[in-house]
Amino acid sequence: MARELTQLELLQELEPVAEDNVNRHIKTAKNWNPHDYVPWDEGRNFAELGGVDYDPEQSQLDEVAKAAMITNLLTEDNLPSYHRVIADNFSMDSAWGDWVGRWTAEENRHGIVMRDYLVVTRGVDPVALEEARMIHMTNGYDPMLAAAGRADELEAHADELGILHSVAYVTFQELATRVSHRNTGKACNDPIADRMLQRIAADENLHMIFYRNICGAGMDISPDQTLRAVTDIVTNFQMPGAGMPNFRRHGVLMAKHGIYDLRQHLEEVIMPVLRKWNVFDRTDFGPEGEKTREELAAFLEQLGKDATRFEEMRDRALAREAAKAAKQAQAS
Repeated sequence: MARELTQLELLQELEPVAEDNVNRHIKTAKNWNPHDYVPWDEGRNFAELGGVDYDPEQSQLDEVAKAAMITNLLTEDNLPSYHRVIADNFSMDSAWGDWVGRWTAEENRHGIVMRDYLVVTRGVDPVALEEARMIHMTNGYDPMLAAAGRADELEAHADELGILHSVAYVTFQELATRVSHRNTGKACNDPIADRMLQRIAADENLHMIFYRNICGAGMDISPDQTLRAVTDIVTNFQMPGAGMPNFRRHGVLMAKHGIYDLRQHLEEVIMPVLRKWNVFDRTDFGPEGEKTREELAAFLEQLGKDATRFEEMRDRALAREAAKAAKQAQAS
């Protein structure tokens, strides 16, 4: 049976991969300015400076777009929590430190541009948005521990929850965020918002590739150990917005209207990454790895059934709503 590598050994073994991918990322990534994506000529003062405070009638976004924009922005706002987790589980030395700094700086643009857009266009209530930001950031969020389902057992499993769980989580999370941003842009029915969120989604995709490549290298170096981390993450996955105000309500709206649902999570996020890692065709797993792979396969099969059941319920609900709206239109 292959010995599991320590966190220090994993960092040392994976450092050349991290260095190659930092260099690749810097050559590939596009520098951009948040202010270029905001329609500043739509802005005006609020009451504190003699203008008019927010009124819901001022927003051009429907309820679905509002929910998605708020959820996505508050997710981006919690960057300090994510930075802490990445820095704690990577290292601030060598290529690892270079990546942590670069990734954090790039991610910070996302919250800047989304908030500027929403405030300038009066897309959502800025007071409620700030109140939600304060709550969400004060609470903080540890995406790795929450996703691994081990938060209540931290002391007992602290030596297990390291770089492999971390890179596995952010691989799926970055891709999930890309999907959510891209679909939110379409839901806004505003070419400016769509262009802005396409730009953010492109960043998230590049970030995903970095983490996916690190985790894929981990799969080659220590297959059983890495698959265990991946399976922990996939079977307990939570989006990083979990715990923010109205997260459940907004999540239901987003799923109902195709911004991010179980089918997208399975087919656009989980499966493409697992295929990239060749999880179900590789032959280098030991007995524990084979058991873990069976566990993962069973979970994915059930997730597919859950997605189908959700889609059937959603279709019935949308049909009822459409019939009700048609009936009301006829009556008026």
